[in-house]
Amino acid sequence: MLVRLLYASRVADTSRQAIETILAQSREHNPSNGITGVLCYGDGIFLQAIEGGRSAVNALYGQILRDPRHRQVELLYYQEITERRFGGWTMGQANLSKINHSTLLKYSERPALDPYAVSGEVSLALLEELMATASIIGRA
Repeated sequence: MLVRLLYASRVADTSRQAIETILAQSREHNPSNGITGVLCYGDGIFLQAIEGGRSAVNALYGQILRDPRHRQVELLYYQEITERRFGGWTMGQANLSKINHSTLLKYSERPALDPYAVSGEVSLALLEELMATASIIGRA
């Protein structure tokens, strides 16, 4: 059974190297576990969607909850799905510092990433728009 999980967290280390390390580990770990997804970051916040088998996704989310690189981890959305939306990415990435502020304003009160202030469905809609507008990179 496939599921999609969406969560937000505050990043303990916002350096480029720390972000790249997280992405590299995801891209290495996810294929063998059947996990795909996308990571969006900005202003020290991660918004991540992960898809795959229920057991694998739940196990990964448990690891994220225990990972000291993430603080204030909050589950935003969890759903059984019939097909993947982010199947082309072992872990795609969107850097919000390079995205038009009007895109962010479309989904929130301010032109900033704040998944804590909007519904999980709104956050998922933002990720889908970023995917549709080719704002997500790292198809590896």
